[in-house]
Amino acid sequence: MAERELTREEKAAIRKLATSLCANYDREYGCLPLDGPCYMMDKCWTGAYCRYFREAVLPNDPVLEATLTSDGAAPDTKACPVCGGAFLPDGRTRYCSAACAHAARLKKQRGYMRKYRG
Repeated sequence: MAERELTREEKAAIRKLATSLCANYDREYGCLPLDGPCYMMDKCWTGAYCRYFREAVLPNDPVLEATLTSDGAAPDTKACPVCGGAFLPDGRTRYCSAACAHAARLKKQRGYMRKYRG
């Protein structure tokens, strides 16, 4: 896998994930196992990542995970018609989550019932 420079959006997403979801990160002390600044905060290139971040934190954002771990261009994503969030389509998947699929089904059902009642 060839290393490339991270985009501004990717850097921001990595910082957001590290500060909000990483169990090893502390705002006052930085990375607790290293007793210093967090390695992921100043990340500028793809390639080596903190093992805990790669295995436990990064799977929470599948679009970013696919972008950082794939070779070549970023994978194609679809926008969820309900919430507008980006997600990786898997086969005929239309919505990003089961909650969005349920909300879309309820909206469609309400429209059908309005039409049925007249």
